[in-house]
Amino acid sequence: MTTLRRGNLGADVRELQRLLRTRGATLDLTGEFDDATASAVRAAQSRYGLVVDGLAGPKTLLALQLDGRQPGELGADDLRRAAATLDVPLASVRAVNEIESLGLGFLPDRRPVILFERHIMYRQLRAAGHDANALARHYPNIVNPKRGGYMGKAAEQMRLARASDIDHACALASASWGLFQIMGYHWERLGYASVQDFADAMRLGEPQQLDAFVRFVQTDPALHKALKGQKWVTFASLFNGPAYKDNLYDVKLARAFARYGAEEGEREQETKQEQVPA
Repeated sequence: MTTLRRGNLGADVRELQRLLRTRGATLDLTGEFDDATASAVRAAQSRYGLVVDGLAGPKTLLALQLDGRQPGELGADDLRRAAATLDVPLASVRAVNEIESLGLGFLPDRRPVILFERHIMYRQLRAAGHDANALARHYPNIVNPKRGGYMGKAAEQMRLARASDIDHACALASASWGLFQIMGYHWERLGYASVQDFADAMRLGEPQQLDAFVRFVQTDPALHKALKGQKWVTFASLFNGPAYKDNLYDVKLARAFARYGAEEGEREQETKQEQVPA
C-alpha cells in the first residue's frame, strides 16, 4: 500500500480525506494532500497514539478505518522512550524511523518482515562446522557464497523455513528482522540470550523491533556518536553501508530531522505561550 504524503493528488487522497472527516476532521474532499490534510492526519495519529509524522501509511489508514490503533504497532511513546535511552533529540529518532524503517514490521498474517541472506547462511553454516559448499550445491537459493535470491515479503519467510530445515539457529541468524532490519547474528552483541530469544522478541511487536535498533546503536560507539551529533553522512554510511549514497539516505535523514525539529520547536513555543498567565 502506498504511503500518502503532502503534495499527493487523486482518488486515494480523497478517500483519506473522507476517512478523516468520518473521525471528526473538517476537510473538503479536494483530492489534494495539502496542509489542512497533513494537520488532520497528525491530529488523528496523536489521538490514536501512533507515530506522528503526517504521513498516511497503512497503519494510519487502518486506524482511521477501525477507529483505533492495532496491538503491537509502534507508537509515539515508544519513540520518546528510544530517544531518552539513546540521549538524542526526539527529532533524530523520528527521522530515523521515517527514513530507515520499513514502515511496517509485520506482514498481514502477523509474521515479522524479514529478508533472508543466503550468503550469511553460507558463513553461519561454515562457522557451525557444516559442509557449506556441499549444501550450496544442493540449495543454491538458500546457501550461497554470493548474496541474492531475494523473493520479498512472505516468500522470505518460506526461504527462512527451508533454511531452518538445514540448521535452525543458523537460519535465524541469517535473516534481517523487523522495522529496522537488524541481522539475527548480532543477537549476542545486543544482549539477547540466544538467536532464538532475539527472533522471539522480533515476533512480539514493533516496539520490540525498535528496542533491537536502540541496542544496535548503543553497542556501536561510532554509530551512536553520529546519531547524537546528527552526522547523517556518517550515520547512513555505518548503518546502510556504501549503498546509502545511491538512496540519498543522508540527505533524506537531514531533511526529516530538520522538519521534525521545526515541528517540535513550534509545539514547545505553543506550550510556553499557553502557560503564560493571562
